[in-house]
Amino acid sequence: MTEIARLLLGLRAVGWTEKEINDFVLYIESGEEQYKPKAKNEKQD
Repeated sequence: MTEIARLLLGLRAVGWTEKEINDFVLYIESGEEQYKPKAKNEKQD
């Protein structure tokens, strides 16, 4: 649990929003492409 908390706190510290963090966790667990993080400078559809 400690590692997960550190991961979440680290993502917050670098400026990820709660939605970005939640989507990233969903991507890790499900592998669904819709949740895959995109580069900040990459165009969003």
